Amino acid sequence: MYIDPEVKNLFAKINEQPAPSMDQLSVADARQRYCDQSAVLGGPVVAINQVADFAAEGPAGAIPLRLYRPDGVPEDAAPALIYIHGGGWVIGSIESHDRVCRQIAHRASCAVISVEYRLAPEHPAPAAAEDVISALIWIVDHATEIGVDAGRLAVGGDSAGGSLTAVAALAARDAGIPLRCQILIYPATDNRDSAWSYPSRIAYAEVPPLTRPIMEYFRESFLPDKTAAQDWRVSPLVVESVENVATALVITGSCDVLHDEGVLYADRLEKAGVAVIRRNFPGMVHGFIEMAGVLTATHLALDTIAFVLREQLVQSK
Repeated sequence: MYIDPEVKNLFAKINEQPAPSMDQLSVADARQRYCDQSAVLGGPVVAINQVADFAAEGPAGAIPLRLYRPDGVPEDAAPALIYIHGGGWVIGSIESHDRVCRQIAHRASCAVISVEYRLAPEHPAPAAAEDVISALIWIVDHATEIGVDAGRLAVGGDSAGGSLTAVAALAARDAGIPLRCQILIYPATDNRDSAWSYPSRIAYAEVPPLTRPIMEYFRESFLPDKTAAQDWRVSPLVVESVENVATALVITGSCDVLHDEGVLYADRLEKAGVAVIRRNFPGMVHGFIEMAGVLTATHLALDTIAFVLREQLVQSK
């Protein structure tokens, strides 16, 4: 198993100060640790010209949103990425992914709108998907009000957020919303029991930060009703058709338990005639997009995302 030397060095430093595993913490403590780790590993906070918090109307109340508008991006009709954070549907927030969104906005020269959806166990599946779909529709309906171009929108996200990105792209197709592209960063596309047989789930089950015990912890919280895994809003891989969804960038890490389901979803998109750009990062583990402060590969991935967004959103009108 090849693990990038920078990742090995990170693991060594973490092991110098052992701490309880995420699945051994209370939900509140797990959420706080995740946010704290994001601040430590995410690198400097990139200055952005405008950062504004507001809310969309959702099925269970307000859905918090944060808009990032860098220098040079127009105050009206701006191209925008709707970003959906990861965290196993249990942890993660606008704050945990603040650095990631700032990096993407700065590098891609587009607006980014970060979405904070309901989390499990308080709100099990499909609550998160309902919020993300509602937020997408609200943003489209209020595009002029918030200064973005409804005709130049993309969706993107990592891990659970990658799954919800796939869901949002499918919902956009069904609603006639013309997304320009979807950015799937090591997406979790299959939550069925059968997914445990994927080779990457077996080979990298003990590779942190997303080990099998932590995955099971998330899944127990997110899917108390296991039959919900057959819902495409929970497992996008099972959707009847992926035809006519937006162009996809699929980013995977070779040492990630979710590697195979990202590849399988990319395969399915291509077979349906969807344009797919694939980027696999050798030796990378789950969560690396949040580690710009310690990993060179994170910057390469962010530059790849920015290139695709500029091509699909900024340069094409």
